[in-house]
Amino acid sequence: MGRPIHEIEAAIERISHLEPKPGREFAPDENSYVVPELTAKKVNGRWVVEARTELIPHLRISNYYKDLMTNPDSSEEVRKYIRDRIRAGKFLIKCINQRQETLLKIAQEIVSRQEEFFERGPRYLKPLTMAQVAEAVGLHETTVSRAVNGKYIETPWGIYELRDFFVAGVQTDNGEEISNASVKERIAEMVRQEDPHRPLSDEEIVQRLAQQGIHIARRTVAKYRSELGILPSHLRRIYST
Repeated sequence: MGRPIHEIEAAIERISHLEPKPGREFAPDENSYVVPELTAKKVNGRWVVEARTELIPHLRISNYYKDLMTNPDSSEEVRKYIRDRIRAGKFLIKCINQRQETLLKIAQEIVSRQEEFFERGPRYLKPLTMAQVAEAVGLHETTVSRAVNGKYIETPWGIYELRDFFVAGVQTDNGEEISNASVKERIAEMVRQEDPHRPLSDEEIVQRLAQQGIHIARRTVAKYRSELGILPSHLRRIYST
């Protein structure tokens, strides 16, 4: 445009402080969305875990610095510096790849142990500990804990945090272990099917669970009901007019 460089620099400085989305000041976007790093899908009758590679940055060592290191005009000091930086860069890339491989290995073990959940839904979650997964994949329990922290997986039943698959459980009369999440789902289903004019009390839910071979205390039912956001029976009752 034929303008002096100092005017260009001043314009760049001013532009860098402008708001690229002016409306944002009046309607701030406070929503945050979970983007799962993993997806579980059935392939040839088997559940497999895949990483969403579009979310993972593709890192590589720049050819410019490789050429600079081999350039005969580069001093030994420059070559040494670039060599050290390239070594550090390769180490970082290796660590990221190993992290992804570790996460995939852990997720695949979780999916294979919780296969019934993926086939039939949340009610069929099984009791599972990090120690069990750690032993199966040959890692330390703390490594598993760090790897799954804040990581999400897309399933046929929605998006779940990997930590959601590690659940405590109770033993039924027939010796089967079912997860606390499964017990909660049964409670929620009972409430959905109850007579709104005569909702189930916590004690009645205890008795119905006992008929299914699941024995838990009334206070535990009250706790699970509260965690599910279900009101006590006297607040759920619909009175006839």
